[in-house]
Amino acid sequence: MEVDFWDTAGQERFQSMHASYYHKAHACIMVFDVQRKVTYKNLHTWYTELREFRPEIPCIVVANKIDADIKVTQKSFNFARKFSLPLYFVSAADGTNVVKLFNDAIRLAVSYKQNSQDFMDEVLQELENFDLEQKAAGDPAPDREQRGAVEGPAPS
Repeated sequence: MEVDFWDTAGQERFQSMHASYYHKAHACIMVFDVQRKVTYKNLHTWYTELREFRPEIPCIVVANKIDADIKVTQKSFNFARKFSLPLYFVSAADGTNVVKLFNDAIRLAVSYKQNSQDFMDEVLQELENFDLEQKAAGDPAPDREQRGAVEGPAPS
């Protein structure tokens, strides 16, 4: 099974690319930096945007950089609780809970993909199946004219 991970790093310059990041997504990991309050405040914006494009996929919230102050693991983060999302405390620097996070995210994504009732997932799956059927049958991809391309009116 193939797994892809995409990361925008919360950078504003990637704002216009978000729709393509969400295309075919089956899970989301939203990370905030426990040392940068603005990243926690951005969770609501990111989550709202995610749900616009992928309303049903599982989402995990991650408090990163716990190695800087382990006491943050005792804090309650309302965002995750408000939306009933799992919250992981991790340290990318020392590896704390990173493997568990990715294993759980992959498990959730696979389960979602196998059981999805999302209309767009069904449409995309049908399109993929159609492409596979054509390739298996040895049908060449239709060229532009075979697809019924409409040309402009003939010159008079």
